[in-house]
Amino acid sequence: MTLALQLYSMRDCPDQIALLDQLPDMGITTVEGYGGVYADPASYRAAMDANGISMTSGHMGLEEIEGDFDATVAMAKAMGMSRVFAPYLNEEDRPTDSAGYADLAKRLSAAAKQYADAGITFGWHNHDFEFVALADGGIPMEIILDHAPDIAWEGDLAWIVRGGRDPADYVRRYGNRLSAVHVKDIAPAGTNLDQDGWCDLGAGTMDWAGLLQACRAQSSDLIYVLEHDKPSDPVGYASRSAAAFKTLWETTHDA
Repeated sequence: MTLALQLYSMRDCPDQIALLDQLPDMGITTVEGYGGVYADPASYRAAMDANGISMTSGHMGLEEIEGDFDATVAMAKAMGMSRVFAPYLNEEDRPTDSAGYADLAKRLSAAAKQYADAGITFGWHNHDFEFVALADGGIPMEIILDHAPDIAWEGDLAWIVRGGRDPADYVRRYGNRLSAVHVKDIAPAGTNLDQDGWCDLGAGTMDWAGLLQACRAQSSDLIYVLEHDKPSDPVGYASRSAAAFKTLWETTHDA
């Protein structure tokens, strides 16, 4: 088991390099990258190395992947990533029918083959829109995974809930595709509105004890990535959530 922190959660910290010095004391020695920390990979990698931190996975936009694939591979290798996930499609770029998502799957499959040649696993990271039924009845996430059998999946299970689906069902059905899991929590209805309804791990409504057991049953090689899309106190969030994850993992290990 690898516990990581998605650095997007920490984007409001004023000094991203200094932040790395604080993470080991929280029990966090692995991070997941995103575009905000890729500007100077040599300096960032040096700071990670100095603090005993590794970046085993990172997000790369599909536009960047298709626009300059070699640059994304160079960035991944500079940071030490072994897994790359395309994280999102803007609303105007999303297909509107099943055929369109099948075409998207072909594009993702092509990227996966290129990354495989570079020794890197490639997959898709979901949000909520992939679980909303299209007008023709198709479910985008299912179309993507079914039509691109060679891509991995970074399952953001809380976004599945916001998409109106049961994350445990998708873990059971597609768990063999999981490479990483985003671990985040949804605040009780009507609370934490300033944080878009997200909250610290363990303070919300997600059944993470059950979900961790379901994920563990699928693979022992998953990266569990802490994430909060809009924390009001990023450092406090990371510290509290890392501690909560450790407790959850230990208490569910033999359950």
